[in-house]
Amino acid sequence: MINLDKKIILYLGRTPDFLTEIILWNDGSGNYIKEWNAKDKAKPTDEQLNAFESEATKLENNSNADAKRRTSYGSWNEQLDEIYHNIDNWKARIKKIKDDNPKESS
Repeated sequence: MINLDKKIILYLGRTPDFLTEIILWNDGSGNYIKEWNAKDKAKPTDEQLNAFESEATKLENNSNADAKRRTSYGSWNEQLDEIYHNIDNWKARIKKIKDDNPKESS
């Protein structure tokens, strides 16, 4: 099931601990929930999770955009140094990174 982790986050309304609370597995035929230890909601059906398909895809796309942005920004040390040496161009560079890696709106 594509974006299974994102669908679970949307279903629960929070990010669970995927090491102990919700354990996902892939046996070669696709991702599935191996263990459901969440106490606040019952284990969802595939239909319940599939209802979150478009929202989960948006979360995944935005997560990928965030990762690309973080890589492009550089470390906070590099950013501070750039601000100090060239504050005018720094703002333009950040805007270009955001424009090149847009997020989907809600």
